[in-house]
Amino acid sequence: MILVLLGTQNNSFHRLLKKIDELIQDQVIQEEVIVQAGYTKYQSEKMKLLDFISKEALEKLQDQSDLIITHGGVGSILLSITKGKKVIAVPRLHKYQEHVNDHQKEIVELFDQKGYIIGIQDIEDLEQAIQKSKEFVPKKYKQDNSKMLQIIEDFIEKC
Repeated sequence: MILVLLGTQNNSFHRLLKKIDELIQDQVIQEEVIVQAGYTKYQSEKMKLLDFISKEALEKLQDQSDLIITHGGVGSILLSITKGKKVIAVPRLHKYQEHVNDHQKEIVELFDQKGYIIGIQDIEDLEQAIQKSKEFVPKKYKQDNSKMLQIIEDFIEKC
């Protein structure tokens, strides 16, 4: 099963769902596709679309998924890679009015460079990313908050 995460911000991401629909139609994607669509209102007979779901339901779907395709939101990416899942991330872009700026491009690029995800910048690369995901072994994500703790400790000592 492929899980698609579009987050909970009030921004639409039709572009991604349209591409996934095309890949299902072309039989590039043959698995069941479940979409946490949030505010993206999209009609498809090929995917199961859910607006908003509980954290527990989301975690269950993540556990059951073989692949997660997500927007470039840090929360969606982190929730998926901490579970050791294969993730393809596609940034929302300002030029399509999908976000207020292009910060998701940088987020996707950073996680991709570190080997945690397959990050793509162009929606037309989704098919290739799906093929790549079959052999992709994500680097294990290890949360490191030591720098933040040091900043807090330094701040407290100065007070």
